[in-house]
Parts: sequence; C-alpha cells; structure tokens
Amino acid sequence: MSTLRPFFIDTDTASDDAVALVMAFARKDINIVGIGVVAGNVPLSSALQNALYTRELCGRTDVPVYAGADRPLIYELGTAQHVHGDDGMGDIGLPLTGRTPNEGHAVDALLEASNEYAGELTLVTLGPLTNIALAIQRDPSIADRISRVVLMGAAADHIGNVNPVAEFNMWVDPHAVQIVLESGLPLEFVGWDISRRDAVIVPEEANRLRSIGTPRAEFTIDIQRIVAEFCARDTKLAGFDMPDPIAMAYAIDPSIATQTRHLNLVTE
Repeated sequence: MSTLRPFFIDTDTASDDAVALVMAFARKDINIVGIGVVAGNVPLSSALQNALYTRELCGRTDVPVYAGADRPLIYELGTAQHVHGDDGMGDIGLPLTGRTPNEGHAVDALLEASNEYAGELTLVTLGPLTNIALAIQRDPSIADRISRVVLMGAAADHIGNVNPVAEFNMWVDPHAVQIVLESGLPLEFVGWDISRRDAVIVPEEANRLRSIGTPRAEFTIDIQRIVAEFCARDTKLAGFDMPDPIAMAYAIDPSIATQTRHLNLVTE
C-alpha cells in the first residue's frame, strides 16, 4: 500500500498557479493523481497549455492533465489577463502551444479519483470552482469520499481584488461557489487576504530566488513580470503576491497555519 498522499489539483493555470504546480511536482510525499484545468485567469486553451508546459518543465509528464469547463455555469467568462498577461505567464515568449492534454474530461477524472482514493483524496482548487460544481451535480456523494478540500479563494477581511468586496476565483463563477458551499465537502479556504499580507515577494527576494539559476527558479520568477507590474501600479503592494502557492503550501503541510477559523460563507 502506498504511503503517498493522493492529490487532485484543479487550476486555471496562470503565473501563480504555475508556481503552485512546481511546488507540488517537487514533493516526494504526495501522489498527484490528476490535474483538472478550468477557464479563469485565462481561457481554457491557454490554461491547458500553461499547465502542460509547467508539467514538462518539471519532468512530470507522468501526471495526467485534463481539460475541464471552458466557461462558468451561467455567466460569461471574465479573465485576469490584465493581471497575468495575455498568455497568463507574463508574456515573456514561452513556447505555449502544441501540447496535448490527456484524454477525458476533468470532471470525470475527479470523480474517478474520488472513487479510487475514497477517504484519502485531497482536492486543491486554485481557480474558479466550475469543475468542482459540475462534479457535485453529477455525483453529490463525492462529498463523502474526499478527505480535504483546500481552496484558494475569498477574503476573510472582505477586501476584494476585482471589485471592493469580491475575490477573483469566487467572482468568476458564484453559482459554482454556491453549489460547492452547499455540498457538504470539507472545505478549507485560503483567502486572498493571507496572500497580500503574508505572501508578497519583494524585488530583493525575487532576485535572490532567480539567482538560484535553475530553469525552474528562473521560470517561477520570470512569469511574474506582468503581475509585478500590476501590483506596483494597482494594488500598491511592495512586490507581487502568491495566492495559489500559499494555498498549495497549506495543502501540503497544514501545520504552517498559525491560525484557523470556522466561518459561515454566503454568495450574493
């Protein structure tokens, strides 16, 4: 019997998602049983290519990557390309074309993983919750089979990043959020408030990380180019923040959290 913890990751792969994937790919104590991709930060086609490129860069082509929903349940898709770049990866000229995802749909892959690893599976969501909501609609009993759900989303201090109160991942598909909140899944939110407070990479730190000199180190910093410009201009942070890596770090090792709270969440 494997002692590796099974993880399924759902992502709208852009610059911070890619860093979270690099983190997960590097771990020796988890088994990434699948990656589902959803439209969000960028359209689905770009999010797929970004995930596939990151997988290849990390030498983890053994991990299956599946295409999921290309739009929210009801609303039109609103992207964050003004934050992450047109390609979602900082517009630095990466070769983000020509790679093919694994056969099958992300929703089917998640349901299959929840059956195969019932009671053990950790689900990490880094983007809008459309794929997760579709899985719940297909099979509500998935809530009984997943051990943990760590979500990057919302903001405990009610300060948003797309309008005064809304965090992007929740804003893109609020109808999916409502389905997930009512599903009975064991939800653990890592909010944007934590990222902008505790996960801001200032220029000195970025330079130090990039100076490690490996392809992954250079990649994780270089793809933040547009984000860094956006943060300096719009959010007035001292550097660029890393919401998805913080969520992934907590999913991998929940002991890093110094405080957790039980909250009642609603969508409006």
